[in-house]
Amino acid sequence: MNFTYPKNERLKSKTTIGLLFSEGKSVSKYPLRLVYCAGEAGSEEKLKVGVSVSKKYFKKAVDRNYFKRVLRETYRLNKNLLWDNVEEHYSFMLFYQSKDRLSYDEINTKTIQLFEKFLLQVNKKADSEHKTEL
Repeated sequence: MNFTYPKNERLKSKTTIGLLFSEGKSVSKYPLRLVYCAGEAGSEEKLKVGVSVSKKYFKKAVDRNYFKRVLRETYRLNKNLLWDNVEEHYSFMLFYQSKDRLSYDEINTKTIQLFEKFLLQVNKKADSEHKTEL
């Protein structure tokens, strides 16, 4: 597994981000939230990910940038959980939604739990769709 976060995996498209907020589904594991939707069919990458930290909780850009860096790093190290278990293309936004300043290890643990919760939700949906086809 290649533990990188290249530019072509970054979510930059304003239309896709708008689609995430209007039609996306959500999974939460305090203090993280993952908003996702099925991605573009023409995309060469299986996953597109963006991160966000609210100005409401962290007024200083230095603090927001720190938590965005931590979120990108935890995604980079744990993306193999997603790559190995999803078939279709997805777009994600990862949010840090708390005033609490968790340590890197706590955020990493929460990210793993969030990804597992996402996979359960997606697989449950896929199983229900498969049963309706039969």
